[in-house]
Amino acid sequence: MEKTKYLIIGNSAAAINAIEAIRERDKNGSIFLVSEETCHTYSRPLISYYLGNKVDEARMLYRPPSFYEDHDVRTCLGKRVVHLDVSAREAFMDDQTRILFDKLLIATGGAPFVPELPGADSEGVFTFTTLDDARHVKMFVSDHCVKKAVVIGGGLIGLKVTEALIDLSIQVTIVELSDRILSATFDRTASGIIERGLMKTGCSCITCNTVEKILKGKKNLVNGVVLKEGTKIDCGLVIMAIGVRPRLDLVRDTVIKINRGIMVDEYLKTSAEDIYAAGDVVETYDLIAGSPRPIAILPNAAQQGRIAGTNMAGGDKKYTGGIAMNSIEIAGIPTISVGLTDPAMIPGKETQNDFEILQEYNERDSLYKKVVIQGGRIIGIILAGKIDRAGIYTGLIKDRIDVSQVKDRLLKDDFGLLSLPKEYRKHLVTGHGIEV
Repeated sequence: MEKTKYLIIGNSAAAINAIEAIRERDKNGSIFLVSEETCHTYSRPLISYYLGNKVDEARMLYRPPSFYEDHDVRTCLGKRVVHLDVSAREAFMDDQTRILFDKLLIATGGAPFVPELPGADSEGVFTFTTLDDARHVKMFVSDHCVKKAVVIGGGLIGLKVTEALIDLSIQVTIVELSDRILSATFDRTASGIIERGLMKTGCSCITCNTVEKILKGKKNLVNGVVLKEGTKIDCGLVIMAIGVRPRLDLVRDTVIKINRGIMVDEYLKTSAEDIYAAGDVVETYDLIAGSPRPIAILPNAAQQGRIAGTNMAGGDKKYTGGIAMNSIEIAGIPTISVGLTDPAMIPGKETQNDFEILQEYNERDSLYKKVVIQGGRIIGIILAGKIDRAGIYTGLIKDRIDVSQVKDRLLKDDFGLLSLPKEYRKHLVTGHGIEV
């Protein structure tokens, strides 16, 4: 049996930032970390670059190799917590080890959604959310000289793994159920820019369709897929990239309240005393939607982890909410989307009158700017081709600044700090000798 003051389940951004926050307030309290993954903490967004041979594992570390020792953290990697006794403050691992804790942080992240398809147990079918996934795909591609791959899902994960496979000279076909790739992130114009960029690399995008069956060949190896309407596509590799859901198995039969994710208050506390949650597993306040929902992005997870750790160690810090934000470079085209980018996806025609949309599109150069305004405030942006002003737009969204006076300048190439309202400039830039 183990005993610890702080138990942390998980080993990604939320967990690591929580450890740092705890140690800022409590230098001596024991910390015990359990993670299913066997490796040191790493930057999860880099797994596609690892697969595509752009970075090695050493460059993927999220913190230095000595991080756990430097912060006096006992780790148990490659093990899984399978049961929580909330009232007894006890966790049970898959090797029967019991852990008694005073305070707990659940930072278990998300789990890939894997549909039940005939042939899904074939050799050569993978998900792609962890470093171990990337290692397995990389080894399989090398061992079997894969030339063609099918990626099921045209969201962010699907697009990132596609980019990596293209870097490995593999011909990729993306199969997406929606009418366009990146439909949860982009509008039709931005999706079209990326789709045309992918086509130039030899990648095919099949939309409004889905895989009904995965075909097996010799030695149980995948050798193709069959689409809903019967089309067969030859391939030696299939990546399931349909989406990720908060990992709730551990708390599902406890008193901890869940909805789409673990429900937490503004202090990142769950409904159970002294139990906190942070990162992709939680449901927190969305500043744009005005209601709680999972927002699975690293900056939010890091901030939530820091706040949760502070409060676990006796602090009193609030998480005010986050916004959806995604940045991806595909086929040499940098893009970013923040907030609500496509009001057309909101049901009800009467709702559309509430929004004002500013946009500028240069199809030849794959340049696109879109700003969505509601009530005088920016609530969403899409940038493609040039994204250098993204930070300014994002700040305006987060701070809910009225941009009515500068609306005519929002899309200009020279839009910047001096374009903003004077009082907001003072809020952003202060210091001796600075005049804004």
